[in-house]
Amino acid sequence: MKIDLTETTSSKINAALVQARRDVGTPAIGMVLTLVIVTDEENAYDALKSANDASHEHPSRIIVVIKRVSRSPRSRRDARLDAEVRVGADSGTGETVVLRLHGELVNHAQSVVLPLLLPDAPVVVWWPDGAPSDLAGDPLGALGQRRISDTYACENPQQALGERAAAYAPGDTDLSWTRITPWRSMLAAALDQQALKVTSAVVEGEDENPSCELLAMWLADRLQVPVKRTRSQGPGLTSVRLETKDGDIVLDRADGSLATLCMPGQPDRAVALKRRDTAELLAEELRRLDPDNTFEASLKFGVGKLAAEVPAAAPAPAKEAAPAKAEAEAAPAAAKPAPKPAKKATAK
Repeated sequence: MKIDLTETTSSKINAALVQARRDVGTPAIGMVLTLVIVTDEENAYDALKSANDASHEHPSRIIVVIKRVSRSPRSRRDARLDAEVRVGADSGTGETVVLRLHGELVNHAQSVVLPLLLPDAPVVVWWPDGAPSDLAGDPLGALGQRRISDTYACENPQQALGERAAAYAPGDTDLSWTRITPWRSMLAAALDQQALKVTSAVVEGEDENPSCELLAMWLADRLQVPVKRTRSQGPGLTSVRLETKDGDIVLDRADGSLATLCMPGQPDRAVALKRRDTAELLAEELRRLDPDNTFEASLKFGVGKLAAEVPAAAPAPAKEAAPAKAEAEAAPAAAKPAPKPAKKATAK
């Protein structure tokens, strides 16, 4: 069931929700949380579809906030709220409210969303794209106990990771981190089977994929070994190599679905490691609402270490050039006594 509301208010939207539930014959719907999606018109359909699929595991009230761009000074001054209420088969297992904000209301989205939150239920805010650098400092992000972004959608994912680390607050997470959960589980299980000392690691994946950086940061943080990041043609993350004195532990996935696990002294094994869609990633994130300490440690440790290594590499040529400079300075000094014998010879 769908109800369209033009130039409406939050109180009218709440009344429409109650009326819609009565009309479909379910005055009470069990929902466990409120999921706020902040997106634009272009990405709203895909984000809402993923949220509806995830709601089969986590029944929730989905609030989609779409900030419409005003094209003239007059339209920017006018504040208008249009809404669409969906209940029943059109909204997964919960209920959906699509909000379209116009004019000045774009800067006060939290005042519209706050009256629509479920009482006594956790709030999760998700930016499928265009997430702010400081998730917790955003007015809408401040409403949520959990804040989900996706640095894969950023123009410069590596720079976005650094910004996320600088502004991290408990409750922040990223779908690029969720994508490597099967990889982390598989590598941890491989190290549990054999007591091998890892000396270094190599993470290979396509360029501009922040999941590769996050996995490298996690390995560097947990194993305290140097980790090298290399590029491949993809798709996504393609292989991880853990180097030990007894041989390498290799997890290789060339086709994006089936991987091969190679361990010293054991036959190669094929393991399922398919690339998951957004609905599966979102459903995994909604299973836990407490802060992810492992993500925090990996993000902060990794980004800080990478930032420290860049300036440290620059002075290296200067140190090598220092002896050459000293020799160059010593050469004229050594050449000064040379004319003295010539003067003696002339005196004779």
